[in-house]
Amino acid sequence: MVKKARINKALDRDLKTRTFFEKAAKETKQQFLAPSLGLAFIVLAGLSVSLILGWNSESVIIIAAAAIGAYMALNIGANDVANNVGPAVGSNALSMFGALIIAAIFESAGALIAGGDVVGTISKGIIDPSFVSDPSTFVWAMFAALLSAAIWINLATWLGAPVSTTHSIVGGVVGAGLAAAGMAAVNWPKMGQIAASWVISPVLGALIAALFLWFIKSQVSDQNDKIRAARRWVPLLIAIMAGAFATYLSLKGVKKVIKIDLQMALFIGLATLGICYFIVHPLIRKQSEGMDNTKKSVRTLFKIPLVFAAALLSFAHGANDVANAVGPLAAIVHTVGEGEVVSKVSIPIWVMAIGAFGLSFGLLLFGPKLIRRVGEQITKLNPLRAYCVALSAAITVIIASWLALPVSSTHIALGAIFGVGFFREFHWRLTSSSKEIIALKEQEENKAKSEKRVYRKLVRRSHFLTIIAAWVITVPAAAILSGFLFIILDSI
Repeated sequence: MVKKARINKALDRDLKTRTFFEKAAKETKQQFLAPSLGLAFIVLAGLSVSLILGWNSESVIIIAAAAIGAYMALNIGANDVANNVGPAVGSNALSMFGALIIAAIFESAGALIAGGDVVGTISKGIIDPSFVSDPSTFVWAMFAALLSAAIWINLATWLGAPVSTTHSIVGGVVGAGLAAAGMAAVNWPKMGQIAASWVISPVLGALIAALFLWFIKSQVSDQNDKIRAARRWVPLLIAIMAGAFATYLSLKGVKKVIKIDLQMALFIGLATLGICYFIVHPLIRKQSEGMDNTKKSVRTLFKIPLVFAAALLSFAHGANDVANAVGPLAAIVHTVGEGEVVSKVSIPIWVMAIGAFGLSFGLLLFGPKLIRRVGEQITKLNPLRAYCVALSAAITVIIASWLALPVSSTHIALGAIFGVGFFREFHWRLTSSSKEIIALKEQEENKAKSEKRVYRKLVRRSHFLTIIAAWVITVPAAAILSGFLFIILDSI
């Protein structure tokens, strides 16, 4: 009996060990699945281009550039798209799977339909083309800019920090330009505008989001008859969102297909606002019938608009930011083929396809990490707060266009999330009763520690500081890396 018991014990131990290793092997496979598929996409992009162009001394450079462009597109999809769908996921208006599918479809549609057939070769006009007029120098500068931006965004994604892909490519171009032609090649006033946008974008986004949250809380959520207040204000709030997005898409979403000035875009937005109000008003009244007089009931009225907001933001992002992946690639293709440096080049369809599909694959393979960070881990979002974030993103871009300021959609969206979180902290301080404060004193040894604990639940300081630090060093980090890469490539 003793011998049998020892055998059974040994078998149990072996079974547990085997189960442990099987579980570890499964987790390891899952961990390497996404990087393996990403690498396969990069290789496939290069092989596809080789089939189109064949193999010769010129095509090898273009094939290598296509692989780097695919790598850049994957990283943009992994990092930047989270800002568009993160709030909707964090508020439970969308599941992670639904968000990934919607974003992938609309990102690709925006890139392919409204991404434009012409792109600037020098990002944002920050480098004088006359200083890098030698074709060979220009090609290696674009190589260095594209690769450095992709590496930096990859690192930021690994750290869990959403960063501006536009600022990353700007930093790459600046670094390569400095290494190639010196200080005189850089348009420093333009760089000053971009640096100013580091502050303007998030602050403006935060203020607008906080103002809308204050209005909704005071006029709807905190009213005694919440359903009656919702029937009055929610149709107007949804109509404002529709009008803002119509204006936003007119200015940014289709700007590479058709030029629409600010006045016409505002007219389109106002017309959309009016039409949407008359359509939504009876729908909200019907939807609110029989609802409980609670804040939760009010929040549910914002879920469907959030789904549309996520889709429209993704479309506009695909239309705008695909240029960060394919712009330098298109410039390399033209320069290698034509032997000249020009300010604007046409985009071959295969180049746009690499950018469009790279955005979607990057999102599907690596996007969930940043989506959770943006939507769930910075501050707690519900449909009402997520609505304020999405609306702020559209309105801030409109105001920036009116003021002719370069802004980052990433900074705006994150700034709006911070604004919502810090407004909740401020509101908590104003509305906390003396009874609540006494209760907190009893739970903690001193009031300051207690309040600090509560604040961290509203806005996680570690994420806030990590993201701000990543924003500040994006341009210089990409520039330094790009400069080193240019020196290495140019010396080969």
